[in-house]
Amino acid sequence: MTDRWALAPAEDGGAELAPLGPDGLPVGPVRREPDLAEAVRSRPEVTRWVWRSTPEVYPRLLATGVRVERCYDIEDAETLLLGHEGRSGEPRSAAAALARLRGGPVPPDPPLRSAEPGAQSPLFEPQGARLPLADLLAVYAEQQRRHDRAAHPDRMRLLTAAESAGMLVAAEMNRAGLPWSADVHREVLRELLGERYAGGGEPRRLAELADEVSAAFGRRVRPDLPADVVKAFAQAGIKVKSTRRWEIESIDHPAVKPLLEYKKLYRIWVAHGWSWLQDWVRQGRFRPEFLAGGTVTGRWVTNGGGALQIPKVIRRAVVSDPGWRLVVADADQMEPRVLAAISRDPGLMEVAGRETDLYQSVSDRAFSGDRDQAKIAVLGAVYGQTSGDGLKNLAALRRRFPAAVAYVDEAARAGEEGRLVRTWLGRTCPPAARTGEDAAEEAGIPSGEEESEDRQWVPGYASTNARARGRFARNFVVQGSAADWALLMLAALRRSCADLAAELVFFQHDEVMVHCPKEEAETVVAAIREAADLAGRLTFGRTPVRFPFTTAVVECYADAK
Repeated sequence: MTDRWALAPAEDGGAELAPLGPDGLPVGPVRREPDLAEAVRSRPEVTRWVWRSTPEVYPRLLATGVRVERCYDIEDAETLLLGHEGRSGEPRSAAAALARLRGGPVPPDPPLRSAEPGAQSPLFEPQGARLPLADLLAVYAEQQRRHDRAAHPDRMRLLTAAESAGMLVAAEMNRAGLPWSADVHREVLRELLGERYAGGGEPRRLAELADEVSAAFGRRVRPDLPADVVKAFAQAGIKVKSTRRWEIESIDHPAVKPLLEYKKLYRIWVAHGWSWLQDWVRQGRFRPEFLAGGTVTGRWVTNGGGALQIPKVIRRAVVSDPGWRLVVADADQMEPRVLAAISRDPGLMEVAGRETDLYQSVSDRAFSGDRDQAKIAVLGAVYGQTSGDGLKNLAALRRRFPAAVAYVDEAARAGEEGRLVRTWLGRTCPPAARTGEDAAEEAGIPSGEEESEDRQWVPGYASTNARARGRFARNFVVQGSAADWALLMLAALRRSCADLAAELVFFQHDEVMVHCPKEEAETVVAAIREAADLAGRLTFGRTPVRFPFTTAVVECYADAK
C-alpha cells in the first residue's frame, strides 16, 4: 500500500485517482470515483496528494470537512522550476507544461481573476484548465526529472514541498477567516471620521479637514487630488513634486498639518471604511484570499481585501471569539539572522545564535555599542545603502563580518550582470526584462502617488538599470530565503495544531497569528517556538542561528503591539 496518490477532479464532481510509487510513477490503474471528497476521505492512509492546483481542489475538500496532510501542487512546482531554469514568465499551467513536454504549441495561462468579497473560488478560472490524470502524471514525472537536474536537488525538492504546504495553509486560512468585530470597526470609524453623510460623500471629519486645507491656501483645494495640491503650493511660492509625507511635512505652511491628517484618514476611509466592512466582513470573519508565493521573493500577498496592510488603529476590530485568544507572534530580526545562516559567517552566526537583541550584539562588536548605527549598517548591507554614512557603516560591518557582506555583494554583482540569483533553497530571481511599472500593472497593483510597498516584490518588478537590479538581487537572497524559512515554519506549526481546535488565521512576512481556545494558548506559543527551530534546521542545516519570536496572547490584535 502506498501513501502517495495522484488526483484529478472531474467536472461532474467525481475524480480520477491513481497510487504512486516512490519514483512518482503509477503503481496501479487509474480509478474513477463519483465523489471527490469521499475519494479522499476514504483513504486516510494517504499522506501526500499530487494534484494540478491546490486552489482548485482543496477549498472543495475543506467545505466538506476533509483535511489533507500534505500535497504536491503541480502548477506551483512548475512556477518554481521555470524560474530555476531561467525561464521565468513562461506559462506555468499544467496544460502549458504538457505542451512543452510533447513539443506542441504552448497555451497562455488563464488570466488572474479579480477577488470577489466573500467568494471562496479558485485563483484561476478552471475552464479549459483540467487535464486527464494520465496527462498530469506525465507532467509530474517530468518535474521529478527536472528536480534532479537542479543546482541543489534536495534543496529544490524541499522548496517545492514547502510551497505546496504553504498553499494548504493559505486555503485553510481563507476558510477560517480572521475574527473581526464589525461593531468595533464601526466605532473606530466613527471616532476617526465622524458621521457619514447621505449620498456616500466624505464623512464629517474629512470634510472639515478639506475646509481647513482650502482656508489655508485661500481658495478651494481638493486635498484628495495631488495635482490640485501641488498647484496650490506653487501658487503659494512653494515648489513640491508630490504630496508624499516625506516631501511636505517639513514645509512651513498652515495647510501642511490638516493636509497630512486628511491624507491619513482618507486612506482609512477608502481602504478600510464602511464600504470595505460591508464587502469583506461576514458573520464575524474577514476572509481575504491569501496567495502563497505571490511575489518573486516568495512573500505572500492577498487577492482583495488588503489584509497585509491593515492600519494599526483598525486592528482594534480584530477580536477573538468569547473564550478564545489570539496568539500573535513576530519573528525577531529575521532578515539579519537569515543572512547569518546563508552566508555562514562565523561571527554573525555566533551573534545570531543568541535570542537577545541582535543589533545590540552587532553594535558591541563593530560600532562601539551604538545600536542605531549597527542596525543601519546591517539593513544597509541587505537593502543596498552603499553611499554616505551607509558606505562607512558597511565598511565597519565588512571588517567584523566579511563573509556576510561578501555574500550579498556577490548577489548584487550577479544581479547587475544579469545572472540568475537564488535563495538558499533555490527560489530564483530572474534578470529584469521589464520595467517595474509594466510588471506591477500586469500584477494588478495600481500605480500613482500612494504607491504600495509591495510593488517591488511582484514577479519581474525590477528596474532595467543595472545598479537597481543589483540592489534588488542583494535583498532577494536574504528576503527570499526568509520567505522559504517562513513556509517551513508555517508547515510545522500547521502540523502541530492539527489535533487542536486552534486555527492559523493570519500570516504576513514575519508575523503569524493563531486563533485558539484560551486553554490552548500556551501550547500554541510552545508550538510556534518549536516550529521556528525546526524550520531553521530544515532550511539551513544545523547552524548556531536561532529564530526567536516575540509572542503575545491577547483578545485584541491591537494589544499585541
